[in-house]
This record gives sequence, C-alpha cells and structure tokens, in this order.
Amino acid sequence: ENGFGMGGGGGGGAAAAVAEAPKEEKTKFEVKLTGFDAKSKIKVIKEVRAITGLGLKEAKALVEGAPKSLKKDVKQEEADELKEKLEAVGATIEIE
Repeated sequence: ENGFGMGGGGGGGAAAAVAEAPKEEKTKFEVKLTGFDAKSKIKVIKEVRAITGLGLKEAKALVEGAPKSLKKDVKQEEADELKEKLEAVGATIEIE
C-alpha cells in the first residue's frame, strides 16, 4: 500500500510543478508583428530596424513575412512600449 501512496504523491507533485510554471512565464513576453498598413510599410520597416538592429534587407524581409516575432523574452513594460511605437507607424502587434 505504501508504494501506491508514494506514486499518488509524486503525481500530485508533478501537477503542482505544472501549475507553477505559467506564473514564471508571465515575466517574459514576445512581441510579434502580425501585419501592417500597406501605406506605412516603409515607416514600419524603419521602426523594425531601429528595434532589432537588423539591416534594411533583413528588416524588409521580416516585415513582409509577417506574422513574425520581433523580440523575445522582454519585460511587460518594454513589450508595451514597442507595441505603442510600432502601432504608431501602422504596424499590427501582438504580445504573447
């Protein structure tokens, strides 16, 4: 009987660990470009270059290949700031 008790306890421990994992992830966010206004494509590319440090060709490919991740593992404040900047120039942004 003790063997079964330990097995059940182990299962409970695993469930607790799984429940804690999402709480830790909320400190890091991903800023994703999901689209952009065709009229503001150049402005969006310039802003993406400024944020990512990519060259013109790479930034253009990233913007045209939307949806794409722009930055990963950023804090909530930085993610909101980037979203605000990009949306101001015509981009559609998602924070995950």
